[in-house]
Amino acid sequence: MIKKDIIIGFMVGFIANAIGVFITATLLGGGDSFSTVIEAAIAEGFIGKLVSLGAVLNLIAFFIFIKKKQDFRARGVLLATILIAILTFVIKF
Repeated sequence: MIKKDIIIGFMVGFIANAIGVFITATLLGGGDSFSTVIEAAIAEGFIGKLVSLGAVLNLIAFFIFIKKKQDFRARGVLLATILIAILTFVIKF
């Protein structure tokens, strides 16, 4: 039960981050398509910043799980956020 809740939270964290990256790329893309913005982000070296901005939705998911007293799912979201932060750090350097 505990492992299942952590895995669910982990998946919610990654899905929230993916949705956040999509929303960020769409809003800040200046009318370009999502794939064009991602390609430009990789080419110009700001993909890490884009992913970091996308992780803001994890904050919302985390606090929703905390409010519902689903602490292990919140822990999974936190683990996903930490992993995304480490991956962003690795991509940056």
